[in-house]
Amino acid sequence: MIALIMAGGKGTRMNNKGEKLLLKYSKPLILYVVDAMKKSNCFSKIIAATSKHAPQTRSLLSNHDIEIFDTPGLSYVSDLNLFLKCYQTDYIFVVPGDMPLLDKQIIKKIITLHDPSNAWTSYLVTNNFLAKFQTSNIYHIIFNDEKYFFTGLSIVDPRKIKDLHYINENYIILNDRRLLTNINTYQDYQSLLPVTFP
Repeated sequence: MIALIMAGGKGTRMNNKGEKLLLKYSKPLILYVVDAMKKSNCFSKIIAATSKHAPQTRSLLSNHDIEIFDTPGLSYVSDLNLFLKCYQTDYIFVVPGDMPLLDKQIIKKIITLHDPSNAWTSYLVTNNFLAKFQTSNIYHIIFNDEKYFFTGLSIVDPRKIKDLHYINENYIILNDRRLLTNINTYQDYQSLLPVTFP
Protein backbone atom coordinates (compact mmCIF):
# COMPACT_ATOMS: atom_id res chain seq x y z
CA MET A 1 0.00 0.00 0.00
CA ILE A 2 1.20 3.51 -0.91
CA ALA A 3 0.54 6.52 1.31
CA LEU A 4 -0.38 9.68 -0.59
CA ILE A 5 -0.24 12.94 1.36
CA MET A 6 -2.19 15.71 -0.34
CA ALA A 7 -0.01 18.78 0.14
CA GLY A 8 -0.49 21.11 -2.82
CA GLY A 9 -3.42 23.32 -1.84
CA LYS A 10 -3.52 27.10 -1.78
CA GLY A 11 -4.84 27.38 1.78
CA THR A 12 -7.15 30.18 0.66
CA ARG A 13 -9.09 30.25 3.96
CA MET A 14 -5.98 30.92 6.06
CA ASN A 15 -6.15 34.73 5.70
CA ASN A 16 -2.66 35.09 4.22
CA LYS A 17 -0.88 33.28 7.08
CA GLY A 18 1.59 31.73 4.63
CA GLU A 19 1.65 28.12 3.49
CA LYS A 20 -0.90 26.32 5.62
CA LEU A 21 1.02 23.08 6.06
CA LEU A 22 4.00 24.95 7.50
CA LEU A 23 2.04 26.33 10.45
CA LYS A 24 3.77 25.12 13.59
CA TYR A 25 2.77 23.56 16.86
CA SER A 26 5.94 21.86 18.11
CA LYS A 27 6.78 21.18 14.44
CA PRO A 28 5.24 22.07 11.06
CA LEU A 29 1.72 20.75 10.55
CA ILE A 30 2.63 18.51 7.60
CA LEU A 31 5.30 16.67 9.62
CA TYR A 32 2.72 15.26 12.05
CA VAL A 33 1.18 13.45 9.09
CA VAL A 34 4.54 12.37 7.68
CA ASP A 35 5.69 10.99 11.03
CA ALA A 36 2.43 9.10 11.60
CA MET A 37 2.74 7.48 8.17
CA LYS A 38 6.36 6.47 8.81
CA LYS A 39 5.77 5.14 12.33
CA SER A 40 2.84 2.98 11.22
CA ASN A 41 5.15 0.82 9.04
CA CYS A 42 2.15 0.14 6.81
CA PHE A 43 3.38 1.57 3.53
CA SER A 44 5.80 0.50 0.83
CA LYS A 45 6.38 4.16 0.04
CA ILE A 46 5.14 7.60 1.09
CA ILE A 47 4.47 10.18 -1.62
CA ALA A 48 3.34 13.80 -1.34
CA ALA A 49 1.28 15.50 -4.04
CA THR A 50 2.51 19.10 -4.15
CA SER A 51 2.11 22.07 -6.45
CA LYS A 52 3.45 25.52 -7.27
CA HIS A 53 1.17 26.93 -4.57
CA ALA A 54 3.30 25.44 -1.77
CA PRO A 55 6.99 25.57 -2.77
CA GLN A 56 8.31 25.70 0.80
CA THR A 57 6.17 22.72 1.76
CA ARG A 58 7.59 20.81 -1.20
CA SER A 59 11.13 21.67 -0.10
CA LEU A 60 10.47 20.58 3.49
CA LEU A 61 9.05 17.25 2.37
CA SER A 62 11.99 16.61 0.05
CA ASN A 63 14.36 17.27 2.95
CA HIS A 64 12.51 14.59 4.94
CA ASP A 65 12.99 11.99 2.19
CA ILE A 66 9.40 12.08 0.97
CA GLU A 67 8.93 11.32 -2.73
CA ILE A 68 7.30 14.24 -4.55
CA PHE A 69 4.53 14.04 -7.13
CA ASP A 70 4.12 17.42 -8.81
CA THR A 71 0.59 18.47 -9.76
CA PRO A 72 -0.89 21.57 -11.43
CA GLY A 73 -2.60 22.47 -8.15
CA LEU A 74 -5.96 23.09 -9.81
CA SER A 75 -7.99 21.42 -7.06
CA TYR A 76 -7.79 18.63 -4.51
CA VAL A 77 -9.91 16.35 -6.69
CA SER A 78 -8.06 17.01 -9.95
CA ASP A 79 -4.66 16.55 -8.29
CA LEU A 80 -5.79 13.27 -6.72
CA ASN A 81 -7.26 12.01 -9.98
CA LEU A 82 -4.02 12.78 -11.80
CA PHE A 83 -2.07 10.76 -9.26
CA LEU A 84 -4.47 7.81 -9.50
CA LYS A 85 -4.06 7.74 -13.28
CA CYS A 86 -0.28 7.51 -12.86
CA TYR A 87 -0.16 4.94 -10.06
CA GLN A 88 -2.07 1.81 -11.02
CA THR A 89 -0.08 -0.82 -9.16
CA ASP A 90 -1.20 -0.77 -5.53
CA TYR A 91 -3.76 0.42 -2.98
CA ILE A 92 -3.49 4.14 -2.22
CA PHE A 93 -4.03 5.47 1.30
CA VAL A 94 -5.08 9.08 0.70
CA VAL A 95 -4.59 11.54 3.56
CA PRO A 96 -4.78 15.33 3.72
CA GLY A 97 -1.61 17.01 4.93
CA ASP A 98 -3.44 18.99 7.61
CA MET A 99 -4.39 16.29 10.15
CA PRO A 100 -1.98 16.77 13.08
CA LEU A 101 -3.75 14.35 15.44
CA LEU A 102 -3.09 11.30 13.28
CA ASP A 103 -0.98 8.58 14.86
CA LYS A 104 0.17 5.09 13.93
CA GLN A 105 -2.60 3.37 15.91
CA ILE A 106 -5.48 5.03 14.06
CA ILE A 107 -3.77 4.45 10.70
CA LYS A 108 -3.53 0.74 11.46
CA LYS A 109 -7.17 0.68 12.55
CA ILE A 110 -8.29 2.36 9.31
CA ILE A 111 -6.41 -0.21 7.26
CA THR A 112 -7.80 -3.08 9.33
CA LEU A 113 -11.37 -1.90 8.66
CA HIS A 114 -10.76 -1.65 4.92
CA ASP A 115 -12.35 -4.26 2.64
CA PRO A 116 -9.91 -4.77 -0.27
CA SER A 117 -12.74 -5.78 -2.58
CA ASN A 118 -13.91 -2.15 -2.72
CA ALA A 119 -12.50 0.25 -5.28
CA TRP A 120 -12.91 3.34 -3.10
CA THR A 121 -13.52 3.55 0.64
CA SER A 122 -13.99 6.89 2.38
CA TYR A 123 -14.03 7.38 6.14
CA LEU A 124 -16.77 9.52 7.65
CA VAL A 125 -17.84 10.89 11.03
CA THR A 126 -21.40 11.43 12.19
CA ASN A 127 -23.00 14.85 12.47
CA ASN A 128 -23.52 14.38 16.23
CA PHE A 129 -19.85 13.55 16.76
CA LEU A 130 -18.73 16.54 14.70
CA ALA A 131 -20.94 18.85 16.76
CA LYS A 132 -18.90 18.11 19.89
CA PHE A 133 -15.84 19.87 18.48
CA GLN A 134 -15.01 23.22 16.92
CA THR A 135 -14.20 22.52 13.29
CA SER A 136 -14.94 24.07 9.90
CA ASN A 137 -15.63 20.84 8.00
CA ILE A 138 -18.26 21.57 5.35
CA TYR A 139 -18.12 18.49 3.12
CA HIS A 140 -20.93 16.11 3.91
CA ILE A 141 -23.26 13.52 2.43
CA ILE A 142 -26.61 12.05 3.31
CA PHE A 143 -26.08 8.33 3.82
CA ASN A 144 -28.78 5.97 5.14
CA ASP A 145 -30.93 9.06 5.80
CA GLU A 146 -28.29 10.52 8.13
CA LYS A 147 -25.83 13.39 7.68
CA TYR A 148 -22.15 12.44 7.71
CA PHE A 149 -18.97 14.44 7.20
CA PHE A 150 -15.91 13.41 5.20
CA THR A 151 -12.62 13.14 7.10
CA GLY A 152 -10.58 13.41 3.89
CA LEU A 153 -9.16 9.91 4.40
CA SER A 154 -9.74 7.28 1.74
CA ILE A 155 -8.28 4.00 0.57
CA VAL A 156 -8.41 3.59 -3.19
CA ASP A 157 -7.59 0.74 -5.54
CA PRO A 158 -7.00 2.53 -8.88
CA ARG A 159 -6.78 -0.85 -10.64
CA LYS A 160 -10.51 -1.26 -10.08
CA ILE A 161 -11.46 2.19 -11.43
CA LYS A 162 -12.13 2.55 -15.15
CA ASP A 163 -13.78 5.98 -15.04
CA LEU A 164 -13.02 8.45 -12.24
CA HIS A 165 -16.32 10.22 -12.90
CA TYR A 166 -18.36 7.13 -11.97
CA ILE A 167 -17.11 5.52 -8.79
CA ASN A 168 -18.99 3.16 -6.51
CA GLU A 169 -17.84 4.64 -3.22
CA ASN A 170 -17.94 2.64 0.00
CA TYR A 171 -18.28 4.39 3.38
CA ILE A 172 -17.00 3.49 6.83
CA ILE A 173 -18.19 5.46 9.85
CA LEU A 174 -15.37 6.00 12.33
CA ASN A 175 -16.00 8.55 15.07
CA ASP A 176 -12.50 9.26 16.27
CA ARG A 177 -11.09 12.63 17.32
CA ARG A 178 -7.86 11.93 15.47
CA LEU A 179 -9.73 11.86 12.15
CA LEU A 180 -11.89 14.86 12.79
CA THR A 181 -9.43 17.72 12.77
CA ASN A 182 -8.51 19.27 9.44
CA ILE A 183 -6.87 22.68 9.67
CA ASN A 184 -8.93 24.63 7.15
CA THR A 185 -8.87 28.07 8.81
CA TYR A 186 -6.59 29.95 11.17
CA GLN A 187 -9.30 29.50 13.81
CA ASP A 188 -8.97 25.71 13.39
CA TYR A 189 -5.24 26.06 13.99
CA GLN A 190 -5.73 28.16 17.13
CA SER A 191 -8.37 25.81 18.51
CA LEU A 192 -5.79 23.00 18.73
CA LEU A 193 -3.14 24.98 20.60
CA PRO A 194 -4.15 23.46 24.00
CA VAL A 195 -4.18 19.90 22.57
CA THR A 196 -1.47 17.33 23.23
CA PHE A 197 -0.11 16.01 19.94
CA PRO A 198 1.18 12.53 19.13
